[in-house]
Amino acid sequence: MKKQIVRIAITAGEPAGIGPDLCAALTTRTDAELVIIADPAVLLAREKSLGIKNQFTTFDAENTSAKISVLPLNTITPVIAGELDSANSAYVLESIRMAVDGCRDGLFDAMVTAPVHKGVINDAGIPFSGHTEYIAERLHATPLMVLAADTLRVALVTTHLPLKDVAAAITHKAIVDSLQILNSDLKSKYNIASPHILVCGLNPHAGESGHLGREEIEIITPAIEYAKTQGINATGPLPADTLFTQRHLKGADAVLAMFHDQGLPVLKYAGFGNAVNITFGLPIIRTSVDHGTALDLAGTGKAEDGSLHAAIDLSIELARNSP
Repeated sequence: MKKQIVRIAITAGEPAGIGPDLCAALTTRTDAELVIIADPAVLLAREKSLGIKNQFTTFDAENTSAKISVLPLNTITPVIAGELDSANSAYVLESIRMAVDGCRDGLFDAMVTAPVHKGVINDAGIPFSGHTEYIAERLHATPLMVLAADTLRVALVTTHLPLKDVAAAITHKAIVDSLQILNSDLKSKYNIASPHILVCGLNPHAGESGHLGREEIEIITPAIEYAKTQGINATGPLPADTLFTQRHLKGADAVLAMFHDQGLPVLKYAGFGNAVNITFGLPIIRTSVDHGTALDLAGTGKAEDGSLHAAIDLSIELARNSP
């Protein structure tokens, strides 16, 4: 039986970016409790900047009648919209930890993340390659980054790597693991009985029979063939420059791209502002916006909130479908 009301944790992300703006402007919903994990003072300052007055209540786990509330977490230093401060990096990571642990422990049904700034976190001396990797490490899980815009879903074998390191990371295991996670979560999260997955090649023209690279012949094709023996309906490797056309995408449930900028530019062109980042392979539900911190828009009232609302909508749908 589907849950009628679910509780969603929302992390406000980098405090100097647009995350607090988007969170401050949230309004109540009838199908979910929204719990914003953030510094109330930062949210209040953005409310004033944006000319809105929400007066969120403080989160109380026993009060299920509160449709939107704030789980307080203080920043380390005062926040100025648009101005990064590495001293607040620990605050950003703590907000993520609280959401992850809350989902793991059953306090929340899902979590939604506003954007963080990876550079400033690393400037603080904290190794950090992204939300996906951080959350997966905390949960001891193997993650798969998936972005969705309407019916187009794109998963990534490799995520935040320099391009020069991608080829070495494209291994038989990495591809098989990605296909297994993608296939399993399309079934469990989207109720797709037999997902059809299109797989990109790594090289131009999918290697052109080995003339433009042999990864397709030596690694990608054998991995796909092995996945088929495990009952996975995968097709490829296909040239990425023609795979993302309506003729090829018709009847496909997802695309597995080899690297970040192979698949995501197409998806973001198709649905930027309304696309959602989903982490497959986790024991919890996590969705996120498809954009960055947009420091230049923080506190200006010009930030678009479509992706956050899409991420919340999807988190609610997935949470209601979960056992």
